[in-house]
Amino acid sequence: MSEQKKPSMAQNFIHDFIDEDIAENGRYAGMTVHTRFPPEPNGYLHIGHAKAIYVDFGTAEKYGGLCNLRMDDTNPTKEDTEYVDAIQEDIHWLGYDWGDRFYYASDYFDQMYEYAVELIRAGKAYVCQLSAEEMSANRGDVNTPAVSPYRDRPIEESLDLFQRMKNGEFPDGAMTLRAKIDLASGNFNLRDPAIYRIKHQSHHRTGDKWCIYPMYDFAHPIEDAIEGITHSLCTLEFEDHRPLYDWVIDNISAPAKPRQIEFARLGIDHTVMSKRKLRQLVEEHYVSGWDDPRMPTICGLRRRGYTPAAIRNFSEQIGVAKAASTVEFSFLEYCLRSDLDDTAPRVMAVLRPVPLTIINYPEGQSETFEIENHPKHPEMGTHTVTFSRHLYIEAEDFMEVPVRKYKRLSPGCSMECRLKGAYIVKCAGCVKDADGNVVEVLAEYDPNSRGGDPADGRKIKGAAIHWVDAATAADAEVRLYDDLFTDPSPDAAGKDFLAALNPHSLEVLTGCKLEASLADATAPASFQFMRTGYFCVDNKDSKPGALVFNRSVSLKDSFKPKK
Repeated sequence: MSEQKKPSMAQNFIHDFIDEDIAENGRYAGMTVHTRFPPEPNGYLHIGHAKAIYVDFGTAEKYGGLCNLRMDDTNPTKEDTEYVDAIQEDIHWLGYDWGDRFYYASDYFDQMYEYAVELIRAGKAYVCQLSAEEMSANRGDVNTPAVSPYRDRPIEESLDLFQRMKNGEFPDGAMTLRAKIDLASGNFNLRDPAIYRIKHQSHHRTGDKWCIYPMYDFAHPIEDAIEGITHSLCTLEFEDHRPLYDWVIDNISAPAKPRQIEFARLGIDHTVMSKRKLRQLVEEHYVSGWDDPRMPTICGLRRRGYTPAAIRNFSEQIGVAKAASTVEFSFLEYCLRSDLDDTAPRVMAVLRPVPLTIINYPEGQSETFEIENHPKHPEMGTHTVTFSRHLYIEAEDFMEVPVRKYKRLSPGCSMECRLKGAYIVKCAGCVKDADGNVVEVLAEYDPNSRGGDPADGRKIKGAAIHWVDAATAADAEVRLYDDLFTDPSPDAAGKDFLAALNPHSLEVLTGCKLEASLADATAPASFQFMRTGYFCVDNKDSKPGALVFNRSVSLKDSFKPKK
């Protein structure tokens, strides 16, 4: 479990239902509330899953109950143990644990098969030989019932064919097992849905034992029942599937009767959360991998410097609703900024350096200053920075021809500026190369202003400038991230999400100069680079002597909380 305190889960409509269910006369009176998180191991978890994890595990915690982790591995096409391991790592990183309750849907394949045979014997399922295209063409419409010429197939014949399907006698798509429910139902999910299909493909756990696999709508309620789940919490797209969920439970000899409750899935602007689209971004190399810091995956957010606390607080504050809505990505940034503002040490880093020479400071002389690690938390202590005649400052902190109200260094200007925590300086000119480019800024310092305060008490109107000592500076690469998509809703139906990719979503700065205290920084350390933003050590590419930092979030907050 994470050492960080998780927020208490606010009451929501799901809890209202659970309160009714566990009341004295409720359907689960006297029982332990038991939920589950059932991801399919065919990709990496994203921020939408983080909300579902919060709902599933958080609800169990609220009621002193249990939450299982179950891999929904009923479709062998894209599933892999790589994803299984990554899912477990992500959930643990978020601060949740499932104890010894880790399962696979494939654990129950034998029982699912027996339940399917049970339905056939009861006259509630049959083998259908319509192809997928024929089944779709015969599905009917709101005024026309669906049709299947195999619906009245004799029970013994369906039993025989289903056994032969299992034995591998038929090719993919030749047959399905369909539940016999209601071909005229207004809910098309009940129009004799397929519950088993033929798929001659090795499974990551069962190998070639099976060539038929259960459909999700059949497998999921069985898994919940076998595990004794009381409340199956899922996203809103499964609301129309709930009657089928209940039908399966009611028509087999299930050991328990879970209740399915739906909540709205998370939508965030300027991103996509379709696993298929995320996979396409990775496989077609639009991003560097599932953990690219621009991706909404949990591993991508972690690499970018997001914290478990920020993601949990985000999940808590957006709440659990029944109606779908879209959250601003800037609110997720707001939650991260709020967390890092309280925990990240302050350091100096110059991202676009220009040399600054203090012309009246003795050559070869050096001194040290103590910089507070956090202005609000003196218990976090200080760190030492060196100061000498040769420094680096940000290029934007010098302007040869200043604009109106410019309060930084400029030639011919008497404006004085503070070098953060060190001395007061004023510009004494600049040095240019043959092409007229500024290659060095010159300044004079006030020896009687150590610490940044003038001895005579005069008012300093210029900006406080961060700096790095050239003699001790550490070199680094810094990566600046922006929205991956220019369109606020790239995931919307009918849109080509690839056409909305932001060509400026990543800017790589090389030759950045960092104060010496960062030379040995390792992942996942996060810092506030003064005046610039919050940055973390890249957990994949950064190495001693070749530092790489990712910008987690800027200092400027574009999110405006509602009053």
